[in-house]
Amino acid sequence: MIFDFLFANNRKKVFALIGESGTGKSFRAKLVAQKYRINLLIDDGLLIRDNRIAAGHSAKKEKSFLTAVRVALFDDKSHRDEVARRLQSEKYKRILILGTSEKMINKIAARLQLPPPSKIIKIEDIATQDDIDKAIRSRRIEGKHIIPVPSTEVKKSYSNIFFSAIQIFKRRMTPVAIPTLHEKSVVKPEYSKRVKVIISEAALSQLAINCLNEYNKDFKIKKILVKDEEMGYRLVITVDIPYGIQLDVIQEMQQYIIDDIERYTGIFIEEVNIIIDKIAE
Repeated sequence: MIFDFLFANNRKKVFALIGESGTGKSFRAKLVAQKYRINLLIDDGLLIRDNRIAAGHSAKKEKSFLTAVRVALFDDKSHRDEVARRLQSEKYKRILILGTSEKMINKIAARLQLPPPSKIIKIEDIATQDDIDKAIRSRRIEGKHIIPVPSTEVKKSYSNIFFSAIQIFKRRMTPVAIPTLHEKSVVKPEYSKRVKVIISEAALSQLAINCLNEYNKDFKIKKILVKDEEMGYRLVITVDIPYGIQLDVIQEMQQYIIDDIERYTGIFIEEVNIIIDKIAE
């Protein structure tokens, strides 16, 4: 039984559409899906099939930026279980996951019991820089977000954030050019109207120091650099380590820091890089 599930899962192909927040991924998702004959999408906490919301709930309904990130990552067990169960009952060969980084895509895939992406598409590959800049301005100035389903679907569950609908005609490459219609919904989440909740560099550095001390007190921290990204944070930690420490221990420590900070704060850590300055005798 387990073998049958793993065999069926391995036959599924995961596509990833990657781009920074607000660059137009959701706007172009259906066109990418049409090109690669994909009928299932994962976008911001939603499982979408053939222009309908099949399972999950949208991160865009959340009132804070941090809770929206957690929804997009399927951090809540009941949320991810609902979507994972629906995926197991669906018949499909290809699925498209939208995210801001490969790490985010891999985390979503793992939580939904999907294989890692076999094809990665970057927003820069399918949109001009001018289009990306316009999308970013629309997000940052007007607070407009896209959900790639028709307005009737969005109004049912998210009428409080629904703003407007847009329709896009796309001609299919057939002997007779057939125009197809894609309707998308424009929403204005509550969190887009508020100031983003951030954590100071000093506070995040202290959290990282605590994690390191808990993991191994023999590691000496020399420097911590914190970089604020669109969806989370990157850490660069310079340390001295005792002689004889194996590489896999360093890798386990990286993951320990990420897991602990995300578990206790809800903050998304994009990456932790460890720089070994000295190996002590």
